[in-house]
Amino acid sequence: MSEIFKKIILLGRPASGKSETMAYLKNTSPEERIQRFHVGKILELDDFPILWEWFEQDHLLEKKLGKPRMMSTPDNDFIHEHQWHLLIEKISMNYDKLLRDNPNLHDDTTVLIEFSRGTQHGGYTEAFKHLSENILKDAVLVYINVPYEESLRKNRKRFNPDKPDSILEHGLPDAKLEKLYKIVDWEEVSKGFTTHIKINNVDVPFMVFENMPSKTDDRELLGPELDRIFSELWKEYKKYFI
Repeated sequence: MSEIFKKIILLGRPASGKSETMAYLKNTSPEERIQRFHVGKILELDDFPILWEWFEQDHLLEKKLGKPRMMSTPDNDFIHEHQWHLLIEKISMNYDKLLRDNPNLHDDTTVLIEFSRGTQHGGYTEAFKHLSENILKDAVLVYINVPYEESLRKNRKRFNPDKPDSILEHGLPDAKLEKLYKIVDWEEVSKGFTTHIKINNVDVPFMVFENMPSKTDDRELLGPELDRIFSELWKEYKKYFI
């Protein structure tokens, strides 16, 4: 019997604590990670590297080749609204390719799928429509909940202008963070659900990680909270998928 989650969908505002949660799991020994959190080898699918690759390609097209930008403005805004949905379709496609190349992937590997969405570009309501059934079936979901003000504080704190492409150190200008993520629709999409959230007619076990005051800034606080969250999720997961 497998003792690991196959897929964990990790959501929350920018700088809510997703990357710190990922780092904690990665820095836990494989044996302890399986025992405590039911997480195997970690393979990440994150939309940030995809969108940053688009930004870099447009920079090269414009500055090096003298060609029109294809995906973004010089201020790194998407040209088309549907590009937000394309990111999720790309995650779904990348997951399908992982399974194609390794049908036994989940014998020892947990895929962590991470993204943020605000209502300005459709929110989770629209993003969820583009998650494939392959991802959603036998997945679990964790939403890290922080208010906008905390997202703003930590976004400012982590931003390293020398590493704008870094998962742990990238940030957004205040005005863009407010525009894109001040309002989120998590409460609306999860309203009425307690242990499972229905996404595209798939029931996905979920937990909300209440990260105020911040636990992801302190390993001594983060560890026990992850113990609690993944223990509860595992109870639900076993009922349906094992």
